[in-house]
This record gives sequence, C-alpha cells and structure tokens, in this order.
Amino acid sequence: MAGRTPYEPPVQSVVGQIVDAVLMLVLVFITLYLPLLLKLAGGGTTATATPNPTWESLGQNPTMAGQWEKLGFTPEKAAGIIGTRFDYAFNWSLVALTAAIIVGYFIFMFRYSDREYREVIAEHFDGTPKA
Repeated sequence: MAGRTPYEPPVQSVVGQIVDAVLMLVLVFITLYLPLLLKLAGGGTTATATPNPTWESLGQNPTMAGQWEKLGFTPEKAAGIIGTRFDYAFNWSLVALTAAIIVGYFIFMFRYSDREYREVIAEHFDGTPKA
C-alpha cells in the first residue's frame, strides 16, 4: 500500500450537524407521539364505582386517609382517582408485527451496510469496486 494516502472521511459542517440533531429530535418526537395521536397506544382505563365511599371501602388505612385529607380530598372526591385503573392489556399479534418490522429493519441495514463496507474496502485496497 505504498504511495497511497490514508482514507479521510468527509467532514460535516456545523450547520449540517445542527440540522441533523434537530431532524433526529423531530423524528423521535413524531415516533413517540404518532401512536398516541392515532390511538394505537394505551388501552385506556377502567373505573370501579363505589357507592357511598368511605376510606375503608376504598382500601385506605388511617395514614393514607390522613394524607388524602391533607390534600383536600374527601372519600367521595378520592373515589374516582382510587377506583381508576390503567388497562395494561395488549395485542399479541401487534407485538409480533412490531418484532417482525424491527428484525426486518435490522436485516436490511446489516445487508446494506455489508455491501457498502465491501465496496469501500475494495475501492481502497483492491483498486476495483465489487458488486
């Protein structure tokens, strides 16, 4: 390899780095917000109604009841908060679809990167690009 200069990758400008960073932040925000916007995330909540609630019927001990009262809650007002539970059910077929998309993406990236890597190595060490 005598006489060859070492490979120097192109340098990205500061403006380019800022644009890349902002683009990544926007993409992350969209990725996290889109499922909520399309109602694909969060199974909702379930509420348990308690007629004539008392701290005991709501499962609150005297210490817990005291803390609720310090916050200005009565058993009637706190019943809606205490009785609301998140629904953690999920769809196995959507989990499998998500896994397939992620695995497919990584296979695609691995093959594409491998091809690009081989082309760069061939250009710099063999003198001819290989397909």
